[in-house]
Amino acid sequence: MREALLTLYRSRDLRYRILFTIGLLVLIRLIAHVPLPQIDRSQLANFLNQSQNQIFGVLSLFTGGSLARLSLDVMGVGPYITASIIVQLLTKAIPKWEEISKEGNSGREKLNQYTRYLTLPLAFVQGYATITLLKSQGVLPLLSNGDLVQILLTIAATSIFVMWLGELISERGIGNGISMIIALGIVGGLPQQITNTANILQSGNYLNFFVVLALLVLTIVVIVLVNEAERKVPITYARRAIASPGAVDSYLPLRVNIAGVVPIIFALSFLTFPAIIARFLSTAKSDWIVNFANWITNFLANHTYYGILYFLLVLIFTFFYTYIIFQPAQIADNLQKQGSFIPGVRPGTETTRFLGYTISRITVMGALFLAVIAILPIITEQVLNVPTLVIGGTSILIVVSVVIETSRQLSSQIVMHRYDS
Repeated sequence: MREALLTLYRSRDLRYRILFTIGLLVLIRLIAHVPLPQIDRSQLANFLNQSQNQIFGVLSLFTGGSLARLSLDVMGVGPYITASIIVQLLTKAIPKWEEISKEGNSGREKLNQYTRYLTLPLAFVQGYATITLLKSQGVLPLLSNGDLVQILLTIAATSIFVMWLGELISERGIGNGISMIIALGIVGGLPQQITNTANILQSGNYLNFFVVLALLVLTIVVIVLVNEAERKVPITYARRAIASPGAVDSYLPLRVNIAGVVPIIFALSFLTFPAIIARFLSTAKSDWIVNFANWITNFLANHTYYGILYFLLVLIFTFFYTYIIFQPAQIADNLQKQGSFIPGVRPGTETTRFLGYTISRITVMGALFLAVIAILPIITEQVLNVPTLVIGGTSILIVVSVVIETSRQLSSQIVMHRYDS
């Protein structure tokens, strides 16, 4: 630890990267506290309270509270995340894009550029949908066309600007900028969560307080263990196997949580869309449309139905996304081209089957882990009657993952500077 601090102190480049990252993150938090004009705060609070489900609370956390405050950064990096998911899916659907993804760093840069291009229209589409929803609920007053265009341009430009700042952090700072922005927004909501938890002590309910505290610690420990867990599949190179029979040269790491937090984001998006549409249609003139919208709202407001649906969606999307990003046939082909093989498994078709079977078993555990983490706030609230953990396992998963990844990058930078010196 002492040597690491000395390396940070002596290295001008590392000090610059760390200060650059901190400075941009502070700027982003300042932007998140600049409110949009012409907002009815009481109506906004009433709208969020009437939602009665986890959706808008989670969205507010992902935007660092910008949704609850209706700041300039009301959408956060949501459009960029949506664009990233779409590009990843299209990479597997469009053969030309799949070829580009295999071109190494240049291919990834092209796909990143496509993501930036797609972020722009998505920022306007999501911005317009947000404004329309808030107008229908009386949060925003009746706006003229000029005011509507002005607000839309403001929040879309802010989202693009924040995306640019996140990429600057990734390029010139420490860690993944977009992930750090999301994690910082979640951490920004911690003071309110701590206050809510402290209220349990004031009410004299000490048992629930210690249960919540123990559950929080246990959740963090399990997330760290699962994030680090992997199945090491041994890999042997043919030439070295002849020279030294039975020697294992390397291994193929298969992570338990290979999909990361993306399946939860998919599930939230799937649940958020009908909820927002229902809130929008609740002011329609047709009775049957209003009744249908109220039915959807009441269905999602039921914690049991919402929790079951959320759990199943996370399971489904975990398998779906894992099979998109992990291609057993492609990995088996690459191993064969490199002259390597898995001991006891023939190259080609048998290797493909072995990897597919192995990743399927691992994904079962990873999917159950993500699904339980996703519905943890609902279980806590229903069992303990304590709505203090709105931040939930999903947010803890994101924050812990970002901390681990950032610490790894920082450690690699320290090692590199020690080697250079």
